[in-house]
Amino acid sequence: MYNEMGGEDALVGNVNKLMVTPPGYTGPPKKGHIVFDACIESGNLGRVDYISEFEFDLFIRPDTCNPRFRVWFNFTVENVRETQRVIFNIVNFSKTKSLYRDGMSPVVKSTSRPKWQRLPAKNVYYYRCPDHRRNYVMSFAFCFDREDDVYQFSYCYPYTYSRLQHYLASLERRNLDYLQREQLGLSVVSYCMFAHCVTAHLCCVSGVSVTFYYVSIFLYLLCTAHSFSLRGRTHVSVFKDE
Repeated sequence: MYNEMGGEDALVGNVNKLMVTPPGYTGPPKKGHIVFDACIESGNLGRVDYISEFEFDLFIRPDTCNPRFRVWFNFTVENVRETQRVIFNIVNFSKTKSLYRDGMSPVVKSTSRPKWQRLPAKNVYYYRCPDHRRNYVMSFAFCFDREDDVYQFSYCYPYTYSRLQHYLASLERRNLDYLQREQLGLSVVSYCMFAHCVTAHLCCVSGVSVTFYYVSIFLYLLCTAHSFSLRGRTHVSVFKDE
């Protein structure tokens, strides 16, 4: 059983092409039997409960090394029916204060409309729910308009590991003499983490030239892996006399 407070029995895997049907249904899949998938980069969705044809309770997975933190969600849905209206309830947020209370709304895109757009704030509700231990729940309403599209919903605009690596690779291709890159270690999911040293020559009052190293560690923080392990070098000097 899933523990909404994020205990030891919390879910550890994302849903993978999960078709949610009415309880007891044994017939062939139909349009409108929504298929949920969070096995995507930066994805997070651990469980889906069928409430009705129009409503689903969604449980997000906690951080890997701190089960009390449950904020990020990112998932896709498909096999929808045109004009199908749904309400998705994110039922196990760990934060009591959220920008969703002040007008922020989730983002959505689809295969035919690949640019992220915010949902209308009037369709988003953040409230204490008596059905879920009076935890805060974020509910949003949505109407699907294209049956062949795959829709993706996210807490906010995702910044994926691949996008970060693409940007860092573009910096390396410029062969900047004041930029150095060094691998510090691996995350708990074996993604590389790098330190980028940006140097600038400064002149002291005494006339001694000093090189200042600004160390910027670009960490890709998976929503389920905020904690990480370093293997190898863990100390970086920030000043060097010449």
